[in-house]
Amino acid sequence: MTAETRAPFAPLGGKTPEEVFGGLATPCYILDEGQLRRNGEILAGVAERTGCRWLLAQKAFSNYDCYPVLAPFLAGTEASGLFEARLGFEELPGKEVHVFCGAYRAQDFEELLRYAGHIVFNSPAQLARFGPRARAAGKSLGLRINPECSTQEGHEIYDPCASGSRLGTTREQWDKFMTPELVRLLDGLHFHTLCEQDSDALELTLGPVAEKFGDVLPGMKWLNMGGGHHVTRPGYDIPRLERCIRFAREKWGVTVYLEPGEAWALNAGFLASRVMDLTENNGVRNAILDCSAACHMPDVIEMPYQPPVYAGRQGSGIKDQGSGFVYRLGGPSCLSGDVIGDYEFDHELRVGELVLFGDLAIYSTCKNNTFNGMPLPDIYRRKEDGTLERLTAFGYRDFKYRLGR
Repeated sequence: MTAETRAPFAPLGGKTPEEVFGGLATPCYILDEGQLRRNGEILAGVAERTGCRWLLAQKAFSNYDCYPVLAPFLAGTEASGLFEARLGFEELPGKEVHVFCGAYRAQDFEELLRYAGHIVFNSPAQLARFGPRARAAGKSLGLRINPECSTQEGHEIYDPCASGSRLGTTREQWDKFMTPELVRLLDGLHFHTLCEQDSDALELTLGPVAEKFGDVLPGMKWLNMGGGHHVTRPGYDIPRLERCIRFAREKWGVTVYLEPGEAWALNAGFLASRVMDLTENNGVRNAILDCSAACHMPDVIEMPYQPPVYAGRQGSGIKDQGSGFVYRLGGPSCLSGDVIGDYEFDHELRVGELVLFGDLAIYSTCKNNTFNGMPLPDIYRRKEDGTLERLTAFGYRDFKYRLGR
């Protein structure tokens, strides 16, 4: 097997998956605390140089057993609703809890006020409905703006600035619905326009933000630049990011928050699986694994994307370009499209072989499901001394309890 040097597998330290994880029952997730710390240190360096404040977007990574590793580097958590707000409040005591939701439910709001210190609304109507109550409770309030600046191509499902987007308040909507009374409720503005992007996209976005809301921002205490900043990815332009942060702080006199999810846990997790069967159909070699794209890594189908595999080459045209062995990796479910992708290996796969997927700490454990009665993979954490600790013991009850009493 070819030695693996790519970033998602750097935490293995040159060892093979079998050497490191061979004793674990599969499928299972492994969270690497050493890589989490390294990511946190990168973000902390930006904060020290610019004065910005980092939040953890729990929608991407919410494995709270690992929160103590990240705690020294973050100001708090970002939540998408009541449950995430409570999780951040309980598991990171003393840290800030920010929440944004497209629309808050009246029956949840009183409880939400117990956990969140910063509450961001999506529309003037939501601000008018819930803002006075939140302000009376001493909360810092914000409004999500939509600068109408799309920086993504081919990923409209992940583009909050796509035409007709329901997310954020445009300047036209601001002028129509934001009364002086509503403006006085606000401490900050929030925009989230990026997805796995470099700082050039943020720099581009700041132009329309300044053009459309530059008259409002000097009256604000803070500006939240949202998530999607791939800061810990090798090659990310950190100096440009820092210039963007300083620009906002100096021009508008605001505290700058950023709330990435992926940047905290990038390349800090694995999904270990084993080959259960090998078949061939019309020249396509299929390797059926004990993990499922649909159940255990749903973003593979939703985005779609292909996660890296240890010693496996991926990409278009691998059948023609390489001289190795190409397999279509798929899950055991009844879904025909439960396919992770085509990969080329330098050897023939065998039944029982361990196949290790990288960069799966994010949007995995917080999005998986039990379709087809598929068991949830257990979650392990790999401590910085290399020891492995099992965090969960999922079973039949976890499948059944969601379906009835």
